[in-house]
Amino acid sequence: MQTKTMQTQSIQSSGGMEKELKSLKPAQPIFIVVGLVLVVFAFCLPFLLPGGRLGNYYMTELLRTTVFCFATLGLTVGMGYAGQISLAQAAFFGLGAYSLASTTVLFGLPYWAGVVLALVIPVVTGLFLGAISLRLVTHYLALVTIGFQIIIQLVLHNWKGVTGGADGLSSIPRPFGIEDAKWFYWFCLAVLFLCILFVYRLKHSRLGRALFALREDELAASVAGVDLFKTKMLAFAICSTLGGIGGALYASGYGYISPDVFIFEQSVTFFAMLITGGADSIIGALVGTILLTWLPEWLRSFKEYYLAIYGGLIIVFLIFLPNGIWGVVSGLYGRLIKKKSRGGSPEKAGAIKFVEGKSLSYLEQANAATPIREDQVIFEVKGLKKHFGGVKAVDGVNFNVKKGDIHVLIGPNGSGKTTVINVLSGIYTATEGIVKYREKEITNHKPHLIVQMGAARTFQNIRLFPELSVIDNVMIGQHTRTKANLFHVMLNSRSAREEERKIRARAEEALAFVGFDNYFEKVKNLSYGQQRLVEIARALAAEPDLLFLDEPAAGMNPEETQELIKLIKRMNELGITMLLIEHDMQLVSQVADYITVLDFGKKISEGSVEQVLNDPEVIKAYLGEEFVRAET
Repeated sequence: MQTKTMQTQSIQSSGGMEKELKSLKPAQPIFIVVGLVLVVFAFCLPFLLPGGRLGNYYMTELLRTTVFCFATLGLTVGMGYAGQISLAQAAFFGLGAYSLASTTVLFGLPYWAGVVLALVIPVVTGLFLGAISLRLVTHYLALVTIGFQIIIQLVLHNWKGVTGGADGLSSIPRPFGIEDAKWFYWFCLAVLFLCILFVYRLKHSRLGRALFALREDELAASVAGVDLFKTKMLAFAICSTLGGIGGALYASGYGYISPDVFIFEQSVTFFAMLITGGADSIIGALVGTILLTWLPEWLRSFKEYYLAIYGGLIIVFLIFLPNGIWGVVSGLYGRLIKKKSRGGSPEKAGAIKFVEGKSLSYLEQANAATPIREDQVIFEVKGLKKHFGGVKAVDGVNFNVKKGDIHVLIGPNGSGKTTVINVLSGIYTATEGIVKYREKEITNHKPHLIVQMGAARTFQNIRLFPELSVIDNVMIGQHTRTKANLFHVMLNSRSAREEERKIRARAEEALAFVGFDNYFEKVKNLSYGQQRLVEIARALAAEPDLLFLDEPAAGMNPEETQELIKLIKRMNELGITMLLIEHDMQLVSQVADYITVLDFGKKISEGSVEQVLNDPEVIKAYLGEEFVRAET
């Protein structure tokens, strides 16, 4: 093997101002304005109410709307961000309410002790629900949450010593001795504002991006470095905690609770509020809650028809506005801004073009500290087997990957190449065999742990997060290299802000390296070749020293393939070792240092490009005589 030399090239500074402008997200004043209007309007509402009993009634409805916002805000995190369907939010709402009420009324403990329990009990039950439903998705997860909701209903009805049974609990105190309804409403608004601020910070943090990645594609999230278990637990914990806070404030505000409030129908109502307003939007959650709480009041003039109209309107929202009211508003605004920025004509997807001269400073620095030694093995595969029932997809494969090499796996379709990569990257568990990376055994490790060690990958069928922007997709690749936790995010600590700037800078550097600068376009709107570049950039953002590439040239035309060859060579010059699957033998012959050939799950040949291309068994099984004649 020829020892590779590291070529160090600094990032070009030309066009710095242009890059700086592209790195700044376009301002969205409509969201700021709407948020401020909602805050001011909510604060002033008590002054706009009529006097007397009607005013008291409306004040009660205002309070109900406010506490319901906590429940839908929790669903925004659990469902809108993380994609974990829940029809049990009323259960967490009720657990928060009864934790506070039982503690203060039945056991005579201080109010704030009840508040602590109103936080702890919902989050513990939320974590339990998340743990038992970890592998469930969509309607299966929904069924489990429905069952959980019904269990909590039965507990609240029948555990009379703690919940008061069907009679409920009364004389529930308020904090700070607040008696005036307006002041308690403003107190609830203040708490709601803090929760909204927390959810907003969460959305724009590494944890928020992990939640969105979980929603979009669990497999892609795991190989990008996201711990699926911890992320799902985080989603359930936040969702249940916000529901519990709302329930505690509901109990304090009304002074009386009974089990009939915290029923399955209320969970469905919370779900409808979220979908109506917009599942992944804070403003959407608030709009949906306000609309569906007050809509029955506005329709009461229709007497016996108002319930039918109410239900019909919800159905219309769900069918014709799948992204919710705020999703439509923000979508129209986004298209308007995009149209103006493009001068009225849509941007056309161009062919990919690798920009030579770009570099990745963070990889150069890391690899400069660990120079390549002659014949140093970085990856070992011994006796690898993967069986699917009676099918031996991989059957006793052995090979080594030397540091600094571009090692290529070739073979006919169905020979087991992708299965090998899936086992090596942790997607499949090995039936038998040993896999070592940097002399440490990683057999059957989880994908995020393998990424954390320094091995990233791409897929034959591109797996990105289609509803997220290009920059967010690539920033997710930095997840395993960063450490900001929930408390850092909540407090917006200095370390979290600095880490976020570092994540952003490295994501932009990775995109610049692959020649892509349209940071804020949704990935689903990109061409196939552009999506391939973004997937490679995401893998590079993980700071790998070993990169698995599964048929990166698939679907590319000859011109794009040549650009890809330049990119592969440049990545290798930065010190990245590669294990590459590819059918394009022109590409293989230009980049490969060493080739391993598979057929029917077994290794049939290995060696240099020249050795393998002239191996009669490889010619017979894969290349064919036509390829050999064309080469000669």
